[in-house]
Amino acid sequence: MNLEERLVKMLLDRNEKVSTAESCTGGLVAGKIVNVSGASEVFDEGYVTYANKSKAKLLGVSKEIMDNEGAVSKECAMEMAIGCAKAANAQLGLSTTGIAGPGGGTPDKPVGLVYFGCYYNGEVSCEKHIFKGDRYEVRTQAADKILEIALNKMTLKN
Repeated sequence: MNLEERLVKMLLDRNEKVSTAESCTGGLVAGKIVNVSGASEVFDEGYVTYANKSKAKLLGVSKEIMDNEGAVSKECAMEMAIGCAKAANAQLGLSTTGIAGPGGGTPDKPVGLVYFGCYYNGEVSCEKHIFKGDRYEVRTQAADKILEIALNKMTLKN
């Protein structure tokens, strides 16, 4: 089974729901999940919040975080994960925010940098990874990584 099949099976077994909040992945994570038979039982809604104003409006990311830390930050990823889980009434909230490239990178935030937020049953965590490759490769690697993070978190909390 691939990552998304394993995630959907685990959610089905636990009678739990997942929601996604995606910036740099632009819906790839949601697309992977809904590609699995049975996903309609565990996935009601996801959010593609590419613009900062959408992160605030739909997910409740605070103006202070956007002003002080920026959209590509640990703090933003965590608020996105919490926000999508709460908005969708899901036990699992997954978020991605980063710089897919080829432009937009800085010395502090290089192209390929992605922050991943994972909210599960009241606990939120964040991971940071830097991927190599073109825009498509960064986005697809990030989509796979958040599914892996979710599976690890759910397994640890079993």
